[in-house]
Amino acid sequence: MSGSEGLLAVDERTARELRGLARVLVRSGYADHAAITAALTEAVAEDAPAMDAAALVPLLIGDAVIDVTEDAKGWPEVTDPDRLDAVLAELEALGVVVVRYTADHHEARQVLEASAGALGLVFFTDTDVWHAVDFGMLELKVWHPDTANVAPGEPLLEDVLTLLNERELPAVFDEGRIEVTLDWQRRVSL
Repeated sequence: MSGSEGLLAVDERTARELRGLARVLVRSGYADHAAITAALTEAVAEDAPAMDAAALVPLLIGDAVIDVTEDAKGWPEVTDPDRLDAVLAELEALGVVVVRYTADHHEARQVLEASAGALGLVFFTDTDVWHAVDFGMLELKVWHPDTANVAPGEPLLEDVLTLLNERELPAVFDEGRIEVTLDWQRRVSL
């Protein structure tokens, strides 16, 4: 039975939501198999308690992996997430703390506070990545070492924007965050 067939016992909205969650978790390229399994098991228990999560979750993951693997055949050799990784590595080399795919800003703050002498912090959350998977825009937060947000015209912000744009990742600062336009084509290995 495929994941789609297993979802026939729930309403269409719930089935669509479970498939969507499996899709973004797998396509994020950051979550490992155990984390994806745990998140989907929790979602099934909450949204479709009559379903057998132990049977359904592997099918949801399998369908999502098949879809992304098939899509990846048409991706360019260097994808937007590859270019983003290069920018983030360059920022780290300059002394900026980078936190990828964190649960929330509290975890990012803890990493920054534990990093003596950091020039600042760039981070994005798991839900930021899920938004990028679905809508082609990733929000990056940029903070000073004291956890204050950067503001227009400040060197740290300008450096991050310059690096992104130089790597063909269109980026603008809007309402306290950087919005990066990209196709989320991150290769996965589950």
